[in-house]
Amino acid sequence: MIMNELLSIAGRFAIDGRVVSVAPLGNGLINDTLKVVTDSGRAYVLQRINTNVFPDVELLQGNIAAVTSHMRAKLEAAGESDLDRKVLRFIEVSGTGKTWLEHEGKFWRMSLFIPDSYTYETVDPKYSRLAGEAFGHFEAMLADLPCPLGETIPDFHNMDLRARQLADAVAADKAGRLKEAAVQELLSGIDEFAFEMGKAERLHREGKLPKRVCHCDTKVNNMLFDADGNVLCVIDLDTVMPSYVFSDFGDFLRTAANTAAEDEPDLSKISFRMDIFKAFTEGYLSSTASFLTDIERENLPYAATLFPYMQAVRFLTDYINGDTYYKIQYPGHNLVRARAQWQLFLSARAAVPAMTEFII
Repeated sequence: MIMNELLSIAGRFAIDGRVVSVAPLGNGLINDTLKVVTDSGRAYVLQRINTNVFPDVELLQGNIAAVTSHMRAKLEAAGESDLDRKVLRFIEVSGTGKTWLEHEGKFWRMSLFIPDSYTYETVDPKYSRLAGEAFGHFEAMLADLPCPLGETIPDFHNMDLRARQLADAVAADKAGRLKEAAVQELLSGIDEFAFEMGKAERLHREGKLPKRVCHCDTKVNNMLFDADGNVLCVIDLDTVMPSYVFSDFGDFLRTAANTAAEDEPDLSKISFRMDIFKAFTEGYLSSTASFLTDIERENLPYAATLFPYMQAVRFLTDYINGDTYYKIQYPGHNLVRARAQWQLFLSARAAVPAMTEFII
């Protein structure tokens, strides 16, 4: 896209001043992100929304508006100052009352850029505890959100759905890979623990496990910090939607508590880090005491096993289907990923007694 077109798109939002520059920002994998600077000295974040991932832009932005306005009101009532650094503020398109713009079939949005803020990729006990506290606080602030949110990615963390997708892949065997020994070994293990890993959906059907407003993409780099290392706010709100608290708890640990990369081929390098679990759990429990139920709390170790299990199922499903969903870097990449996640699941499951003892 040429610069004049970007300048025109940015200028249609209700911003302060005239746009003087537009430049790429960050390394996000989903949306195209740009930094916009105006002659007033204000800066903004311009994003092209990936409608392949988020096809319902009105629902997406409606969710974000509901969440940010609720948090802003709570922070203001608590006497917090400098709210634009502690909760994201999205900018309306001039004269429309909407926070998104359609231009030649593509959708754009803009938020206020938060200056002197930083993200970190570091996953260590210090930042894991801060992450647990921040994401727990995020859930706590939204526990009484009056308006229901929609699912920006329906059934995103529904284990029953992922199991059905695997069963369908096995039945079709589109790529003829079902006969491979590694595939059969994984399928056998997945089947062995299928009932155990379906616990969340069963508890919900029985009315024992509520859905809450969750972030659903809990990573250390989805928080902004100030220069002193204090958490300013949680960012990347596209996946904020109803889910079980297990989503925010388990998905963070799936990546952060892994001693190796998600696609590590050497399974001996993969294990579950209890130091990260303890740090994240301490932070999370400190900020969720106001709403977390006994069932939610007691099943946090289960959540730590559910997400590597679910991801192993998803990678294996894609491998059997012929690598149609996840991008691969070499033949067999999805099988390597599935085996790595399975090893992490086994390690996390072996640590459940220690996790349970720590929580209780």
